[in-house]
Formats: sequence, structure tokens, C-alpha cells
Amino acid sequence: MTNSTVSLPAHGGILLLDKSEGWTSHDAVAKSRRALGTRKVGHAGTLDPMATGLLVLGAGPATRLLTHLVGLDKTYLTTIRLGIATVTDDREGDRISVADPADVRDVLADTARITAAVRELTGAIEQAPSAVSAIKVDGQRAYDRVRAGETVELKRRPVKIHAFEIGAPRAATAEDGAPVIDIDATVRCSTGTYIRALARDLGAALGLGGHLTALRRTEVGPFSVADAGTIEQLLSGERVQLLEPAAVALALFPELRLTDAQTVDLGHGKRLAVPELPNTKLVAATAPDGALVGLVEVSGGRTRVVTNFPTPDAGGAGTRPAASAEAGA
Repeated sequence: MTNSTVSLPAHGGILLLDKSEGWTSHDAVAKSRRALGTRKVGHAGTLDPMATGLLVLGAGPATRLLTHLVGLDKTYLTTIRLGIATVTDDREGDRISVADPADVRDVLADTARITAAVRELTGAIEQAPSAVSAIKVDGQRAYDRVRAGETVELKRRPVKIHAFEIGAPRAATAEDGAPVIDIDATVRCSTGTYIRALARDLGAALGLGGHLTALRRTEVGPFSVADAGTIEQLLSGERVQLLEPAAVALALFPELRLTDAQTVDLGHGKRLAVPELPNTKLVAATAPDGALVGLVEVSGGRTRVVTNFPTPDAGGAGTRPAASAEAGA
């Protein structure tokens, strides 16, 4: 692949991007492939075109880390509009209901009702994903069925809303003059949570209907949009930080520092005797030079390779064979 604008290390890297509104996550991956000069680019969770903020991408061998990043908690800044429901649960969809102005005024005058409804949507809850999600129903994406005119109801699933903090509700007016209530909110939640569905359910609980007018992802696990570059910077060749696979792994998992001999053995998928370590689901095994060799599980004083990471050999050419339980992204 040619026309790369950024030099990609042999071990790859994790790229933090601040996605602009209008870009799809697929757009971001495709343009990153061109800028980095590799087809091996994947993501650890998408964002809708309307949404902005943090996309976590992996490039080269570092894509093998992505499967361990997908399940991280996420934080969003959002604006919820009460008084109008849409088919997509956001401002881009057609309206399906508009609340009576008197009901909107009553709710705005009794903000304790809003606070109580928010409290009911905090913690461990059951949530039905938005009907226009990418979830498949009988082999077809839910959003394709909605666009074809079908009514889609997806099964509720458990998610966890760690924090749902709202600002002061304020009176606002929709484009056609309909009275609505706008609420700015910060939501920290488990993976699999649909913020659009949260807005929909808040509106339903208050009898007004609701949808999102703005959404920005600010954090994915320990990673912040404050440290992210933009697609435009990446394409123009500006310096965009690529996180080292080892640094990313060590931000999430405890470290097992290997000897030279252990590095070779683990690189070939062998089990290592580590009687001093307690049973641990995932440990980042690093070489003496700090490079990430693999993610391992420790059980009964022995390691089991979960994911290995190919690295340049001592001569600088080629890679160690990767014995891995996963195929990589």
C-alpha cells in the first residue's frame, strides 16, 4: 500500500483519533490505512456519523490488542432533548411524536421528576438498543430493516450506567417552534450502552419522548480525547502520536517482565513456570527491552498465551512466529 504520510513502526501502534461530525468510523479506518500505509487497521468501537470524539484504532501487529480494548468503559458528553421522539433516537431521524406544550411546561416546572427518572436509569439496567443499531435481526442489520419501513424491537440487554450526571434542564424551541427541554449530561457507562436509547428511555419515562441532539465520546477506559489527533492532521502528515503496544497493555494489565530466554519461549507459545505469580486473567508479558511479547493468563503458577505479538528479531528482519488463541483484527 502506498501514499503513506506517517511512518508506522514494525510493531504497529494504537492511534487515538478525535472524529469530526459527519465522518463514519469506516471513513476513519479507511483514511488511516492510507495515511499509515497499511491495510491492517481496525477499531475498538464505532461512533455514529453525528457523534464526535474518541476513536481508538490499532495499526499493524498492534491490532491484536483491539479485542482487549472493546470492552472498556466509555464516557460521553451529550445533549438530550425532551419533547420530541425520533425514529433514530437522535436529531437525524424523522419525528414519531411531539409532546403537548402543556406537558413540556409541567415537567420543566418539576425538575425533581427529571432527577428521579435519571436516577432510575443509573446503575445496572436493562436497555433495548436503538432500532437503528447495527445489531443483526435474522441476518439483516436492524437499521436496514427500519429503513425498509419495518418496525423493529430489539431485546433488552443488561448494561451498567456508572454515572448519569445532568445539568440544569432549560427551556428551548425546536426548529418548527415546538417547546422542548434541553439537558446537557455526562454519562459514564459499560460497553454496549446506547446513549441514544438512554435519551429515548428518559423521554418515555417522563411522557414526553426524547432524543439526542449532540454526542461526544471523551474517554475509552484510560484513554482521553484530549490526547487524540484528528483525521485531517493524520492525512496532512502532521505528527500524530502512536501509542506503543506495551504502553497500552501496561495501562490495562499488570506486567510480567521476561528474561531473554523466556522472551523466546513465550514468542513460540510455550508455557512458562512463574510460581511467584498469583492466578491472573491477563498479564502483559514484556521483553527485557520493554517490548510487548504477549498477553498471558496465569493459572497454577504457569502461563498460557492468550495473544502473542510478533516483534522484529535480533537481526531486525522478520518476526517471531506468533502462537495465539486469536487471529488478530
